[in-house]
Amino acid sequence: MLALVGSGEYLPPMEAVDRYLLGLLNGKAHVVCLPTAAGTEGAGRINYWSELGETHFTRLGVEVESLPVIDPPSANQTELVEKIRRSNFIYLSGGKPDYLYRTLNCSLAWEAIMEVYKKGGVVAGCSAGAMIMGERIPGFPHSKPAFGMLPGTIIMPHFDELPSGIVKALHLLVGDEQTLLGIEVNTALVGSDDGYQVIGSGGVVIWNQREKKRYTQGQNVSWF
Repeated sequence: MLALVGSGEYLPPMEAVDRYLLGLLNGKAHVVCLPTAAGTEGAGRINYWSELGETHFTRLGVEVESLPVIDPPSANQTELVEKIRRSNFIYLSGGKPDYLYRTLNCSLAWEAIMEVYKKGGVVAGCSAGAMIMGERIPGFPHSKPAFGMLPGTIIMPHFDELPSGIVKALHLLVGDEQTLLGIEVNTALVGSDDGYQVIGSGGVVIWNQREKKRYTQGQNVSWF
């Protein structure tokens, strides 16, 4: 399962969403929080995300550990990679999407994350963690590479908080062949190859050459 979150990771408004995700697991939950996207923001910010994630999932009653995967060396550190591999729920919190992608790309950590995903675990990404899952990371004047887990998409979190001018520019950036997935605050787009569904208090906007449509809690989403 893949969960793309617009914003609000580890905060009370997201408890219902995360309980839903935990309910998708087979067996006892073992959550790993990765503050990787904040790796350039200093120890204080890294610790903030790490402690917030552990507090949040402890409150939800499950086993959780934050791992200091914050740069390329730590993303290839055997001990940390093995802990990722032994988990069944991985959460990538916010920060800088391009740094997150460059740190994880071709790393042992990303290989382990994909192993968890392919075995039926949950991989959740919020903000920057969601943006790296599309085909490209939005940016001006040009978009940047991403992992392409959702081919043909550009993923934009915080969508309901963006100025209208930015939204129009994003749509132009996407072009004719791609789809913009706009994910609002405290909301997740959750699914797999079998389909995607909106979970949370906000909505998800699908915007391409065929349509611009907003989906809300419980609705199935398609952009293919």
